[in-house]
Amino acid sequence: MENSSFLRKTARSAQIYREAARWIPGGVTANIKYFDPYPIVMDSASGTYLYDVDGNQYIDYNLCYGALILGHGNQSVIDAINQAFARIGTPIFGTPHRLETEMARVLVDMYPGIEKVRFTNSGLEATLLAIRLAMAWTGRKKLAKFEGHYHGSYDQVLISVNPQQRNLERHPVKTLDSLGLPDYYAENIVVLPFNEWDQTEEILHQHRHEIAAVIMEPIQGGFIPPDETFLKRLRELTHQYGMVLIFDEVKTGFRTGLSGAQGIYGVVPDLTALGKVLGGGFPVGAVGGWEEVMELCSPASGVDILTTEQQPPSLGQDQPLFHSGTYNGHPIVLTAGLATIQVLRKPGVYPQLEATTTQLRNGMEEILNRYGIACQTVGVGSIFNLVLSDLPVRRIQDVLESNLTLRRKLDTQLLNQGIFIKPLNRFSLSTAHTPEVIDETLERFELAVKSLVRK
Repeated sequence: MENSSFLRKTARSAQIYREAARWIPGGVTANIKYFDPYPIVMDSASGTYLYDVDGNQYIDYNLCYGALILGHGNQSVIDAINQAFARIGTPIFGTPHRLETEMARVLVDMYPGIEKVRFTNSGLEATLLAIRLAMAWTGRKKLAKFEGHYHGSYDQVLISVNPQQRNLERHPVKTLDSLGLPDYYAENIVVLPFNEWDQTEEILHQHRHEIAAVIMEPIQGGFIPPDETFLKRLRELTHQYGMVLIFDEVKTGFRTGLSGAQGIYGVVPDLTALGKVLGGGFPVGAVGGWEEVMELCSPASGVDILTTEQQPPSLGQDQPLFHSGTYNGHPIVLTAGLATIQVLRKPGVYPQLEATTTQLRNGMEEILNRYGIACQTVGVGSIFNLVLSDLPVRRIQDVLESNLTLRRKLDTQLLNQGIFIKPLNRFSLSTAHTPEVIDETLERFELAVKSLVRK
């Protein structure tokens, strides 16, 4: 990102980043937070706005990668947290508490594919548990995932997340996306092409006796919608072959409606992973699914691998499916999540959120078209991405064929004009993004496009 204006405006960020890099690998605590030449260091936030350490203001469309659907510092969430602290007198009990049951009931009520729930501390942990449940349920060892779908940063799924361009007539190429991945996972992951039914059917048929589960983002990357016939056929075929269908709704849960993507498309998975919005700005995850599958992780059998006086189960006895975590079901996190859901349940909230999203999408497309730049916005609900191409976008390969170089340059100009989005990332909106904020955004967006065209 070579841009002198950016470098001048963010000099303090550069200084802090260099200091951080002395003590933290790469200067960031998560690789996704980095972008070239250095990430902007934020100092405060309110509503739709971020303020960096140099005093620059940004309208935020990253929103912690979609987690903050009510914007920064929503008063309903803050009040609920303060009241919870005052009532319970501690951040956490380390025991069961009533909010766990309350949130579980809410999720069962909202999500068609959920009958019972377990909580985790992140979406990553949620997908990890879902896969373990599926493998225990089926007794199989292979996992199928889709090209370009992201399910967390652990060995089992860091494969073909960032694929290369390929001939669409050929099957996806399996790529390892990190150093240190054991050969076992490469050998036991099957990669599928999203929205390409003939190839998907062929690959699943080939491995029909080996695959425990198919895990997918029902809306790829949170913004590329599925062909509805593709999704329905996948549900039918996985059921026929005895494979567990896992929807990773970490990005889409509550962003595309109270019931996520499964509520929109009417396709019900066996297991659902949730995160992001569910925590109201705090780290959270949840796995929900059919009762008979979820009960595999019940400790009611009396077997606990961490209780030393117990003997391990003898050969032939039921082996436990272990799931634990000190902070699972954290009361303050669930308080924030329940407060968020309470706001989202109010009449008119989703229609207004989707209306402002449409206002922004239409405005961006009109401006870019007026300046002669081929473009389209692609998304569902309150998430979308800007793809600089006029060809249909049905899969990650279509995004790879768009003008990513120009998009990156545009994103640099957006940062210069005070629109915060990580370069090449999707846009997320919040209930705090009023029509007036969208108008302000489009004014800044046009200035960015003008600067890009001049350059």
